[in-house]
Amino acid sequence: MIRSNTIDMTHGSGGRAMAQLIDELFIHYFDNDLLRQGNDQASFSISKGRMSISTDGHVISPLFFSGGDIGSLSVHGTLNDVSMSGAQPLYLSAGFIIEEGFPLVDLERIVKSMAEASATARVPIITGDTKVVERGKGDGVFITTTAVGMIPEGVNISGDRAAPGDAIIISGNIGDHGIAILSSRENLEFETTIQSDSAALHEMIEEMVKAVPEIHCLRDPTRGGVATTLNELAQQSSVGMQIRESSIPINSAVSAACELLGLDPLYVANEGKLICISHPDDAPALLSLMQKHPLGSNAAIIGEVVEDPYKFVQMETVLGGSRVIDWLAGEQLPRIC
Repeated sequence: MIRSNTIDMTHGSGGRAMAQLIDELFIHYFDNDLLRQGNDQASFSISKGRMSISTDGHVISPLFFSGGDIGSLSVHGTLNDVSMSGAQPLYLSAGFIIEEGFPLVDLERIVKSMAEASATARVPIITGDTKVVERGKGDGVFITTTAVGMIPEGVNISGDRAAPGDAIIISGNIGDHGIAILSSRENLEFETTIQSDSAALHEMIEEMVKAVPEIHCLRDPTRGGVATTLNELAQQSSVGMQIRESSIPINSAVSAACELLGLDPLYVANEGKLICISHPDDAPALLSLMQKHPLGSNAAIIGEVVEDPYKFVQMETVLGGSRVIDWLAGEQLPRIC
């Protein structure tokens, strides 16, 4: 059994202590046939077709927050990135950089959370790596995850496919994750507990792709929020975006918190939401499907793609005016994913 209460440099030395940590913690919680082979890589067979791969680094502060932690977030975030191509994730890898002195009980809590998120998503963690850095040269723990997935035949979802007339759909309330992180970080209390929306979206996306294989764009509005994501898509597709403030779903507690803190919810991060851009004829079916799924119950059509040589994102305000939604300047909330 691991005798130390904290991580020390021997846990990253490549010797007996490291082997014990891997065996009694990582393999114990992530256990599956491919991981148990004990190689420095995992070999697996795939069916013929296109693949999708994505890598994410997670440096969040605090490590634990209302609605999740760095462990579950590292699984959800990477699965979602792969899924935005329409792919169904197959496998995950995970790399840990752990600071000397980090409590072993906290590491176990994080690993257990990752294992639960992986099992719920039905996407196993099949390989990984562990490194330990000297005290003061890290910040507790950093996690890098990579996911691979298969894209169904006939599916071509990309950020450069938005076309004038397309509908813009969001899968639910915006800003939950960023405000949950901020409230945990600053010990802020609101009348209603604000929880992160961190969740894996691939099962809902699978249903969407089966119903409408011709979805044009999917993107999860994480850092920089909805505003930055729409600007990215406008640039990629050389179009403009026109959205309606009155149509954007937002939790009243999040709205109040943003007003109190001077934050614009359009720029606040999400970790369990997606933006879908599709032909307007397909939008009603997609919206109905999303609203029937637990992760899309508050989905809404928030605008449309327009012709615009300047590639602006503009919003019709609740007061009837018009506002340009520009790229985020600087960073509203650092270290939120």
